Amino acid sequence: MLPLDPVTVLLSIITCIFLATVMYKPTKHVHPNYPPGPKPWPIIGNIPILNVQKPYLTFQELAKTYGPVYSIKIGTQEIVVLSGYDVVKEALVNQAEAFTDRPNVPVLMDFSKGYGIIISNGHSWKAMRRFTLSTLRDFGMGTRTIEDKINEEINYLMTLFKSYKGEPFNNTMIMNTAVCNIIVSILFGHRFDYDDQKLHRLLKLVMENAKIIGSPMALLYNAFPSLMRWIPGTHKSVQQNTHELHSFIKEIFTKQRKKLDVNDQSCFIKSFLVKQKEEKPNPELYFHDENLTSVVADLFAAGMETTSTTLKWAFLLMMKYPEIQRNVQKEIETVIGSAEPQMIHRKQMPYTDAVIHEIQRFANLVPTNVPHQTTQDVTLKGFFLPKGTHVIPSLTSVLRDDKYFKKPDDFYPQHFLDSDGNFVKNEAFLPFSAGKRSCAGENLAKMELFLFFTKLLQNFTFKAPLGAKLDLTAEVGFTLRPQEHDICAIPHY
Repeated sequence: MLPLDPVTVLLSIITCIFLATVMYKPTKHVHPNYPPGPKPWPIIGNIPILNVQKPYLTFQELAKTYGPVYSIKIGTQEIVVLSGYDVVKEALVNQAEAFTDRPNVPVLMDFSKGYGIIISNGHSWKAMRRFTLSTLRDFGMGTRTIEDKINEEINYLMTLFKSYKGEPFNNTMIMNTAVCNIIVSILFGHRFDYDDQKLHRLLKLVMENAKIIGSPMALLYNAFPSLMRWIPGTHKSVQQNTHELHSFIKEIFTKQRKKLDVNDQSCFIKSFLVKQKEEKPNPELYFHDENLTSVVADLFAAGMETTSTTLKWAFLLMMKYPEIQRNVQKEIETVIGSAEPQMIHRKQMPYTDAVIHEIQRFANLVPTNVPHQTTQDVTLKGFFLPKGTHVIPSLTSVLRDDKYFKKPDDFYPQHFLDSDGNFVKNEAFLPFSAGKRSCAGENLAKMELFLFFTKLLQNFTFKAPLGAKLDLTAEVGFTLRPQEHDICAIPHY
């Protein structure tokens, strides 16, 4: 059966309103200073005014009318949206403890079941995040050890790029594999070949889930989970895809458990299994197989999807703006020459650093952020948010905040440069979010972006295929990917 069109689904839902409104009782806020917002319809809330393909655009428009803290209803779900750097910082940094939880979002729960580090809450989340950060540090995150591993992977990637001899090719699966191999080598203890079909299958599952989670069908599923469970559509694929990914992970750690040596903690999974063995029995065990499966799935998916997508934006933007590409290459030649790029070079390369920052800002990779939930009653900018409030701290509103960025809608590296060409930090640069729920792999991602970008531009010039039109419009999804396109990597001989 073909998936139903979201509009058809929505019309079907609206036909139920006549019966539903008989029983409907509108929400009455007992607190007069609850954030304002557009008047919702019965049952369907504010869905009729929402851009269901790109809700972050609607959020931007609503902020102009209702201010930086406002409320909307998607179905019967009350949501508070935070817009602009100042209020997002106030919530996620200054009042971090009050905004630490994750809400129960059906499509995200289908992926995690509440385990892991991205969607989990409470003591389990704290235990998993603490262990993850500690273990990643043990495996060299932020040190020369992981830097060498990244450069080694880039060498494999360059060999593949050179094999195309400057002819057009699609770099989507290639970049996914290259970036994935970094996190995979930490998680599993080995890398994959670029033509490994099993890995390709897993990457496709992750990419498909990221696209579905940000789709109109997922939005409707989150709004009406009881109803949408009975309606066919792409939203149902998330569970199937996740089951396949989880089965692969379980197969790996089951094999590793059978021959586990407590003195051999050469990968993340082995370290977790050793910790699991050491954990003393108590009513709240955290190092169980469900958490292991979900943590590895979280790191596998997030570690691949975000960084590889940012790099795809990077090379597309370099093709779109060849003068900026030439300026980066001039700085590489001046500072590094033909030597291997290292992280110590970054401080000596203000222009390249600024371009990488601007790529991340412009890409606006996770526009609506991962949602938050208040852990207690809290007052924010004079508005009252009761405990359990579903909160969207819009990253689009931060990365496009015209108070902090002169040309928020343009690709403009000068956002991170002063008049003398020195790199300057911009406090509204929050592509990894902020606070206690910021991306656990931020340091690894920063290393990957600098080394991949710098070493590839040191060895190649990226050009569009003859006659190709470069479209910077992003695809619809939870993460904003560039539209499918070919590139030409011209080697520097």
